[in-house]
Amino acid sequence: MKVIEIKYQETEEWLLKIHYAKRMPCITYSYGLYEDGILEGIITYGAPASPSLCKGICGEDYRNSVLELNRLCLLNNKKNQASFLIGNSLKLLPKPSIVVSYADSSINHHGYVYQATNFLYTGLSDKHKEWRMNKSNLHSLQVCKLYSTEERKSNPDKFTFQERPRKHRYIYIIGDKKQKKEMLSKLNYNIEPYPKGDNKNYEVGHKPTVQGLLF
Repeated sequence: MKVIEIKYQETEEWLLKIHYAKRMPCITYSYGLYEDGILEGIITYGAPASPSLCKGICGEDYRNSVLELNRLCLLNNKKNQASFLIGNSLKLLPKPSIVVSYADSSINHHGYVYQATNFLYTGLSDKHKEWRMNKSNLHSLQVCKLYSTEERKSNPDKFTFQERPRKHRYIYIIGDKKQKKEMLSKLNYNIEPYPKGDNKNYEVGHKPTVQGLLF
């Protein structure tokens, strides 16, 4: 197996065909997992949708260094492919970088693949309510951008203001020894013990029933 950078066009074609969300996130870096010349999986990183998240991890000095792991999709989800793809793609990202990703606690995911690749666990995301469009995969920020507050409030059959499931938050710091030390000193979250549970699988297949964690 090998991991190499791939072009946006190839990433888009593959994800729109394979990934059940059928929409593209903000992508800055994209890497493919190849085995015997076949593209078996893709991982993408991009700027988080929330500006406050960028600033909130290590402060103003490192807000432009924050990337979110926003797509991880495997064709067959063979053993160790997910951790291999994550671990090797992290080595290809620029220094300094701060990678944040999440595991959805509402569907019993605990982020074991992040634990296997030495991410820092920083607890659960904050409680938060957000607007969702019923029967749609639109991100809450897109819903608010496309539809006014009045439209959302006056159409309860179409829009719901609901509690967002809290997610396990993982962070990975990339840099030389000095950069890592400085970023860790500025980290605004406490580093906590890894969460454990019954589900030890990180599902990244292309069907909704198995790819529970959708970024």
